[in-house]
Amino acid sequence: MKALTWQGINELSVEKVPDPQILNTRDIIVRVTKSVTCGSDLHLLGGYVPFMKKGDVLGHEFVGEVVETGANVRNHRAGDRVVVSSFIACGQCWYCSRELYSLCDNGNTNPAITEELWGYAPGGCFGYSHAMGGNAGSHAEFIRVPYADVGAFTVPDDVNDLRALFASDSASTGWMGADLGGVGPGDVVAVWGAGAVGQMAARAAILLGAERVVVIDRYEYRLEQVRQHVGAETLNYEHTDVGGELRERTGGRGPDVCIEAVGMEAHSPGPDFAYDQVKQQLRLQTDRPTAVREAIYHCRKGGSVFVLGVFAGVVDKFPLGAVMNKGLTLRGAQMHGQRYIPMLLERMQRGELRTEHLATHVLPLADGPRGYALFKDKKDDCVRAVFEP
Repeated sequence: MKALTWQGINELSVEKVPDPQILNTRDIIVRVTKSVTCGSDLHLLGGYVPFMKKGDVLGHEFVGEVVETGANVRNHRAGDRVVVSSFIACGQCWYCSRELYSLCDNGNTNPAITEELWGYAPGGCFGYSHAMGGNAGSHAEFIRVPYADVGAFTVPDDVNDLRALFASDSASTGWMGADLGGVGPGDVVAVWGAGAVGQMAARAAILLGAERVVVIDRYEYRLEQVRQHVGAETLNYEHTDVGGELRERTGGRGPDVCIEAVGMEAHSPGPDFAYDQVKQQLRLQTDRPTAVREAIYHCRKGGSVFVLGVFAGVVDKFPLGAVMNKGLTLRGAQMHGQRYIPMLLERMQRGELRTEHLATHVLPLADGPRGYALFKDKKDDCVRAVFEP
């Protein structure tokens, strides 16, 4: 089959790779109908996650049709249209029993790397390096889905592929940030990042009853999507003082919940960006935490900060004093998709959650390298590039 593969730093190629096979009785094989780029993939392309091998298939957010099932699969049969959580979880371990699916003890079949990095290994992820299990990704004609009764979900007939596609990761991740960040009725919420995950976090906050939601970014075409499709307020950090504006809009207190949806390659117009970028390029730190710092500084006393953006290792100048002395709650997680996808599909079915606008570019899989170039370089107002094998 054909698949989009990693060939080296900032080098992608569509190649012929072996077809996936059923390896365990709980597996299914899915014919991918749509797969989408993700901002976290850019960390792989740029070499910031140094556990890729030449020929690895990328992609972790997808929808498709079941074509084969293992002997012990109960919830799916050939012909079913499914959306699949990007994180792989067994559904039976201690963490899965507490709905902490991305922390599954059994989803990552190569845990040694992340045990060394972080003390314990999280679950596995499709197409996200050998540190996260070395699983083949979804930018391909077919994909093997382990633990299919846990991680794959039948899409309602009246939810189209472009809407269901984003339940796989972006909508689940965004909803998790608002939910585990503690958003409730009457809250003021600030979201750093107006990409797909940031937009979905903002929409989740609105649906959870937040009184005001403010999304912060520098790209006007993304901020326009926020205003038009999400219904949140916006701030362009290159044109305004974010801290001052947030205080002004919250009676001087600051937001109740701050959600960081940017990750390890954050940008800033200030001198801290140059400092972080130099240290990152010299590998003196692995991540640029600009947006996390801002979220911590601008959150109200006693508020909550949730980190949704992907980080790999260590950062410098982390404001731990602000976290402690302001009494902040600081949380983060990879997405617990199995916890949220059924609910999200219901909301998509009711029209409460629409995601089609995020798919600004729909391309054949053969154009995968060009799609990633558009996405990475923010060309042609690209928010997400969707590939159709």
